[in-house]
Amino acid sequence: ASVKNSGGWEEKPATSTKEVVDDNADSEEDDEVPTPKGDAADAASTAPAAKGAFQAKSRYCYEDFSVLKVLGKGAFGKVMLVRANDSGQIYAMKALSKQVLLERNEVVHTKTERKALEDTHHPFLVHLRFAFQSPSKLYLVMDYCNGGELFFHLKEAGRFDEPRARLYGAEITSAIHHLHSLKIVYRDLKPENVLLDSEGHVRITDFGLAKDAMDMSDQTHTFCGTPDYLAPEIIRQTGHGRGVDWWSLGTMIYEMLGGLPPFYSQTLKVMYEKIIKSPLVFQPESVFSETARDLIKGMLNKDPDKRLGSSERDGMEIREHPWFAPIEWDKLERRELTPSFKPSVTGEIDTSNFDEEFTSEAVPVGPDTDAAPGGNSKFDGFTFVDSSHLQ
Repeated sequence: ASVKNSGGWEEKPATSTKEVVDDNADSEEDDEVPTPKGDAADAASTAPAAKGAFQAKSRYCYEDFSVLKVLGKGAFGKVMLVRANDSGQIYAMKALSKQVLLERNEVVHTKTERKALEDTHHPFLVHLRFAFQSPSKLYLVMDYCNGGELFFHLKEAGRFDEPRARLYGAEITSAIHHLHSLKIVYRDLKPENVLLDSEGHVRITDFGLAKDAMDMSDQTHTFCGTPDYLAPEIIRQTGHGRGVDWWSLGTMIYEMLGGLPPFYSQTLKVMYEKIIKSPLVFQPESVFSETARDLIKGMLNKDPDKRLGSSERDGMEIREHPWFAPIEWDKLERRELTPSFKPSVTGEIDTSNFDEEFTSEAVPVGPDTDAAPGGNSKFDGFTFVDSSHLQ
């Protein structure tokens, strides 16, 4: 991952992006910071796939797909571009190691991700198409979005102009509000987890840290997320709820306009201290309009009870802010607002908007056969087929 400074793009420390903080971390001493752990760099999306005239199967396996490219990888596995052998449709396949999930106590999170992907249907969220398992791995197959990560495009542009950032912010607001209506707190909003489809609309992906069954007043104490985007209450471990998603979105809007997260530091401990204690400073000030500053101040209120979006109206508070006044929300949710930026793609399997570090990697060959020791019963009920999009 990279970060922009006055001298241009440089490598960001591994603890700053594409990382998640240990959800089982014990309380730390004053001179220590929690140790992050990597998340799978998900590259799924919901770009519409062509429908073929064929009989959908009731169960799929790894051998039903041909691997074309590697799109990303993380601590739990990798994401690959694949073609379904029966229909010819293109998907992104996320493969997760059962052994690693068991060793890191991530089984519950993975089951939550699988359930959230199945249960959520929204124009700006990924859609799960198939889920299955082998002796050693879990597989989630989702529609492929060849527009790549928002992070990739922010890295290329340095920062976005206000209309572009506003549309992305509005589409993300719509998606997060929808998740909250289903009692799901997302908890890992960042540019790496927002994809663009071929038309330039956003798709939120990677539900690996999502928490379900969360009513408006519910609190959870899991220490998780990506350091740059963590809300103060997560760092303090005082309990958190839906408001952490609005904090993360406020951080993202700041970053889209300014080029860096508001409390960024290459030192993890310093960044945590800044998130908890430092006042919000807009740099460079000239790129933030008055209404943008007001919105971000509301979303980055360190008191979760006073944060914009903290009431029972949730995302409606965000939608009604003057910064979003140009947005026609009904048209937005029908995907009728045309993005100012359309990703450059040459075809359905174009991977040019993904990191060449991964796409140049040799693709896996052959099935996996080694079973995860003593853990397969923990993954019962994982299989899923969404036949509706194949009819």
